[in-house]
Amino acid sequence: MLTYNLNNEKSPLYLQIYENIKKDILNSKILPNEQLPSKRKLSNHLCVALITVENAYEQLIAEGYIYSIEKKGYFVSSLIENNLYLHKKINQDNEVKQKIFIEKQKSNYFDLQSLEVDTSLFPFSIFSKLMREVISEKNKNLLTKLDSLGVYELRLAIKKHLNAFQGINLKEEQIIIGAGSEYLYSLIIKLLGYDSLFALENPGYKKISKVYNSNNVKIKYVDLDEDGIKVSKLVDVDVIHISPAHQFPTGIVMPIKRKLDLLKWASEKENRIIIEDDYDSEFRFKGVSVPSILSIDKNDNVIYLNTFSKTISPSIRIAYMVIPEKLIPIYNEKLGFLSCTVASIEQYTLARFIDEGYYERHINKMKNYYRKKKNLFFDLLKESKLNNISTIYYKDSGLHFLLELDTNISDQELIEKAFQNGVKITCLSQYYLKDSLIKEHVVIINFSLISETNFEKVIKILEKIIL
Repeated sequence: MLTYNLNNEKSPLYLQIYENIKKDILNSKILPNEQLPSKRKLSNHLCVALITVENAYEQLIAEGYIYSIEKKGYFVSSLIENNLYLHKKINQDNEVKQKIFIEKQKSNYFDLQSLEVDTSLFPFSIFSKLMREVISEKNKNLLTKLDSLGVYELRLAIKKHLNAFQGINLKEEQIIIGAGSEYLYSLIIKLLGYDSLFALENPGYKKISKVYNSNNVKIKYVDLDEDGIKVSKLVDVDVIHISPAHQFPTGIVMPIKRKLDLLKWASEKENRIIIEDDYDSEFRFKGVSVPSILSIDKNDNVIYLNTFSKTISPSIRIAYMVIPEKLIPIYNEKLGFLSCTVASIEQYTLARFIDEGYYERHINKMKNYYRKKKNLFFDLLKESKLNNISTIYYKDSGLHFLLELDTNISDQELIEKAFQNGVKITCLSQYYLKDSLIKEHVVIINFSLISETNFEKVIKILEKIIL
């Protein structure tokens, strides 16, 4: 049984367990394919909560140190075969060399993991021109302290944008600008209180779960059906965090009936809140954009979140949220002392980029580009040998799709073999946040960063691995 001295008060218990197990794996004290203790056995042995061990194991899985097999348990990955670690014991010098080696290797891989967009499509010349205008005209305004909500001009531009594309009517003081979605998640937790029980989608985007866990709030992972999060499982919940326009990783587009059911749930008890994470709703390739829950909310129970990371670039670090009017006084009282975390020059420039129509044209250009890429990928898959042993799941939204394979190869073996052959993939089974009926043999294909000329190469590699 694994025994560790958990006495570092500055580090969370789950991180201490994670670091100790990782160290033992790297030093070959725990060998490749060796089975780890079950979560319950280890939690009892170390006298910690079950969720603590669960979080440690999840982090190890996310980084590839261990893998899970349904109904069997957790096992150590074979790191030597992946060329990640070449010796049983590694010192600092070796770590540095291996990091350099891995960085060099990145460019040689076909990356189907990345959720980023192709930044070469962005009109840098126009954005830089607008930025020069802002510097020239705003001058000293760029050096003044920012309002906690963000620059007024950007909030007004976002207000007009939401009204034009989502039919949402709101006030500028409901809009809060922040440096990325993760920062806004933390603000929401402070705003709603640490005593609230938050429900997260299962399977779901793990970074969201990590933010909530790092803030030590109570979490309930709720399974999905074909329409999204199950309302019947929300009886004791105060807040739900969902992505109804395009759920990650399943790609589910929530139908109107489920949205109305959720709004009814929110109205049945005071202080219930729906957090609507609309992270890539702009990439709808068929018909018009799906109406947001906020646009049909009549009871002021929805916090709406969106980011410019998908439509512009992750490095711009500008996101925003819309809070209900009833929460404005509470926000001002609890968090009004904070300064906005986004530089004013970027906010003023983005405001002009939206107001002068460049943002809309950029989105339309990206939609056309990615629509063609997606269609080509689908056509090549249908013409390949994979066609007879695979099923594509896609709802005409977003920059990824699911490819279910008829194979006996385990997900972990599939991921490792793909990596050895130059392709980075993830599987749906990696995004389950609690023990449940995990669906295996479903590969998540993110097609945004792969060039069309490499689609056939990727498919050939997958054929080689599976067939």
